[in-house]
Formats: sequence, C-alpha cells, structure tokens
Amino acid sequence: MKNSYDIIIKPVITEKTVSMMEEGKYTFRVLKSANKFEIKNAIQDIFKVNVVNVSTMNVKGKTKRMGRSEGKTASWKKAIVTLKEGQQIEVFEGL
Repeated sequence: MKNSYDIIIKPVITEKTVSMMEEGKYTFRVLKSANKFEIKNAIQDIFKVNVVNVSTMNVKGKTKRMGRSEGKTASWKKAIVTLKEGQQIEVFEGL
C-alpha cells in the first residue's frame, strides 16, 4: 500500500496556481500511478482538510536541446484539489 507522503510529491507554485488558491483550489505534483481516490485520501490525511473534488492530468515532458544533443524532460502527473468552502491549507499561507 502506498504511503500518503509518497503519493503527494510537492506543491506546484505558479502565478496561476496562487490565484486559484483564493478559490480553494490547490495544485500538487503527484505520483504517476496514483488515482483520484488515493490523492483525496492523502490530502485529507496530511493536511486534515475536507476534499470536495480532485482533477488530475498527465503533463507530457518537453523536448530540450543542448547544442547538438537532444533530450526530454520527465513526464509527470498534476492534481488540482478543491477544498470544502472556508478551509485552507496552512503551508500556502505565506504566498
């Protein structure tokens, strides 16, 4: 069984995600094999909040060039978690 701290890798902090936090939506980078149910349980377990909705998407890696050699960044999974109205995650309060 997967540990909650293994499922949630790190938060995604961009201008768009910071503006979404005002609406109660938080964005996380998650384990590629995790499903919505596992993500919901992990967020509720770690942050002690009530999750209303979980949206997931697979982000494809981009092709990058360094001179003549070409490589690719890793693909990853993103989860947008909507919390119950009036709740927030304290980790993001300083933003």
